[in-house]
Amino acid sequence: MSNVTLRNRNGESTGSVDLDQNIFGIEPNVPVMHQVVTAQLAARRSGTQSTKTRSEVRGGGAKPWRQKGTGRARHGSIRSPMWRGGGVALGPKPRSYAQKTPKKMIALALKSALSDRAAEGKVIVIDSWEFETPSTKEARVALNNLGTEGRVLVVVNREETNTWKSFANLPFVHTLSAGELNAYDILVSDWVVFTKETLPSSIQKEEQK
Repeated sequence: MSNVTLRNRNGESTGSVDLDQNIFGIEPNVPVMHQVVTAQLAARRSGTQSTKTRSEVRGGGAKPWRQKGTGRARHGSIRSPMWRGGGVALGPKPRSYAQKTPKKMIALALKSALSDRAAEGKVIVIDSWEFETPSTKEARVALNNLGTEGRVLVVVNREETNTWKSFANLPFVHTLSAGELNAYDILVSDWVVFTKETLPSSIQKEEQK
């Protein structure tokens, strides 16, 4: 197992912590990450776009003119797609864009993303945040002490209410619980910050099973 420096909120070293090589030390599988991220973004689409067919457009109940003898082309309704104001032929309708992705593929993509950030030295582990009260100022100072730049993904426990509220107003910070960790949010972030409690390991997963 490789290890990283364990820090406190002031950026000071308080020891070291091992990173599970089965999660943070594999060779990133780029095609799998691409497929999983694509599926994740597709599932976010609302799919509410809709156009009216000729049966849904109002009006056009009467035949515009008789079938024969006028010298004009025959028509049965002014709401045909050929008419201005008519229905739309083969237009979009509400649908789901969700894709079925195997659980093992999702897990591999997550491990690949974490391994990629770990290889770049962009994984930080702190002992705890310990915000006595919600404070955006203290949260910003803490991240500066840790030396982060750009977009930061902070992984915390759901019970840490003060931590969630402290980071809520920082536009460059995205906060997730350990159970919500996913490949997309890791890949779009420059840094990933864990606490000792939220740091993933294969041992924890085996215990959960």
